[in-house]
Amino acid sequence: MKDGGTSQMILDAGQKEIGPIVCPTCSMVYFKGDPVDEAQHDKHHMRAVKEIKFPGWKVIRVVQEYPETLGSVVLILPSDLKCKGVSKKLDEVYQAMACDLGDLEITPFYAHHLKVFLYIENKKVCGCCMTEPIEEGNRILMTDNDSVDASERRPWRCNEQSEPAAVGISRLWIPVENRRKGIATKLVDCVRQWFNYGILIPKTKVAFSDPTPDGFNFFQKYMGSSTFLVYKYKA
Repeated sequence: MKDGGTSQMILDAGQKEIGPIVCPTCSMVYFKGDPVDEAQHDKHHMRAVKEIKFPGWKVIRVVQEYPETLGSVVLILPSDLKCKGVSKKLDEVYQAMACDLGDLEITPFYAHHLKVFLYIENKKVCGCCMTEPIEEGNRILMTDNDSVDASERRPWRCNEQSEPAAVGISRLWIPVENRRKGIATKLVDCVRQWFNYGILIPKTKVAFSDPTPDGFNFFQKYMGSSTFLVYKYKA
């Protein structure tokens, strides 16, 4: 090894595992055997699995309740941020969301056009959906016969001709321990029902912003097609 080199070097001292690995819980890629990487992973992992408590505040806008799970969906509007408890709790949710999604540039809720739907169960935040009004989206050019592995192709090729849309889902996040419980479906259903009060938005007017591979698989199942609408998030 030459002196003065800038490349990161990791010595194999006989560890059973060494090299880049993916944590199955928090999804972070780090180098096993590198003290710095392992320390960063420990911090990231703790944030990813930390439960976000929801004690509530004086005025809570509950738009849907689920007696079978004792869960509910809460809608938060920009005007609600006048309450410090609301903004503080959303900051906590965003930190966990950005950590889990690997999105360090997640736009804060203070943008005036965003509406946030939280799924609450057992006084904990078990899901979050960030939404915004949009007028159009572009349809992904895939066929229903494409394999699930096609979701790994990002960005996807889209139709250049836009189509009318009514709501954009910029972020949809479910903590690891709460996935595969139907929470994402409940959140999107509530978005369609409550984003525009009194108007049920059809699935064909819902667009998604650059979904992750897991998100793609969910949207494909929810929409019943791999050719759903996508749009560019308004940063």
